[in-house]
Amino acid sequence: MTQRIAIVTGGTRGIGAAISIALKSAGYKVAANYASRDDVAKEFAKVTGVATYKWDITDVEACRQGVEMVSKELGGPVDILVNNAGITRDSAMHKMTPESWQDVIDTNLTSVFNMTRWVLDSMRERKYGRIINISSMNGQLGQFGQTNYSAAKAGIFGFTKALARETASRGVTVNAIAPGYIATDMVKAVKEDVMKIILSGIPVGRLGEPEEVARCVVFLAADDAAFITGSTLSVNGGQYMD
Repeated sequence: MTQRIAIVTGGTRGIGAAISIALKSAGYKVAANYASRDDVAKEFAKVTGVATYKWDITDVEACRQGVEMVSKELGGPVDILVNNAGITRDSAMHKMTPESWQDVIDTNLTSVFNMTRWVLDSMRERKYGRIINISSMNGQLGQFGQTNYSAAKAGIFGFTKALARETASRGVTVNAIAPGYIATDMVKAVKEDVMKIILSGIPVGRLGEPEEVARCVVFLAADDAAFITGSTLSVNGGQYMD
């Protein structure tokens, strides 16, 4: 069987890197998109063998061109899209700048439209596709200082459910994953006293690992998950249950 092709946005660092590696290990041809840090992307490609591609996911035309490039170079249409890329620009709402609001909305939510728009027609025509959107626990419960981030991540849930209804009859599943606190470099860098507070709120008593999120992506991308669509898989150690 021909190898299926996957794009992972924000796919060279953190959770995205773990997803790219896991999909490659599962037998997919993987394109890891990134926006900055050419040095990191180059080293990631060298170490993992995953192809890396740089484009701005907040630019809808750049996304169209990026999808076309991946399809041409990897030898076929995109079968799996993992919308993972995200940023934070935290501050209390009364101090938040319009730029901080818009940057987060554009990167974390509008990019999901920008990328999905250019893979969807081909998926519908072939009656096969997997769209997996990485949201956040904070899109479910909200978080102080993250009105922009929480709004964007909550928007992903609505996007996922609506598109799942549109595409279910065409063999395209659309699901979301909502990670809690995951042991990325950013999270592990927090102060010890803050980390103690974080851990006290997680019933399993530890941070999640990026690979644990990645394995959920591999499952949702597989044929075994063909009857799952419009769903949210929470990966948060029991911190938020809904």
